[in-house]
Amino acid sequence: MDTDADTGGTQTPAERGAPQGAEMDRSGWSVAPDPGRPEGRACAHAAGLPGAAWPGAEGAGCAQCRAEGREWVHLRVCLSCGHVGCCDSSAGKHAWSHAERTGHPVARSAEAGERWAWCYVDELFLVPAGPASAPGGRPPG
Repeated sequence: MDTDADTGGTQTPAERGAPQGAEMDRSGWSVAPDPGRPEGRACAHAAGLPGAAWPGAEGAGCAQCRAEGREWVHLRVCLSCGHVGCCDSSAGKHAWSHAERTGHPVARSAEAGERWAWCYVDELFLVPAGPASAPGGRPPG
């Protein structure tokens, strides 16, 4: 069982096995265009978050689902501490419950080729800021 998942994540990126220098990658995120919502909405939590490449979740799974004997649909990675949890389409909804329990507002997709995040507080999709945000940056929809 992943004890870090239960504590809200107290390890540094290096302790979690993130690439060297990952804790310094603060490329930021911006609100993704969403035709179903009014323009001009902002996410107060996007600035200063690590970029889409951090923290790594390759080979990870939802430790809470494993402990409960469940399967997950997709994985999300907390951008505050690196906790890996299952998405809201999964029975456990462990990424959301982690955000609720810890106050960590933003999680990114852990799916290959996807470069988007979700702010649970502001209910907004985010994409990495800058010119590299276009490929794979579209949230599911």
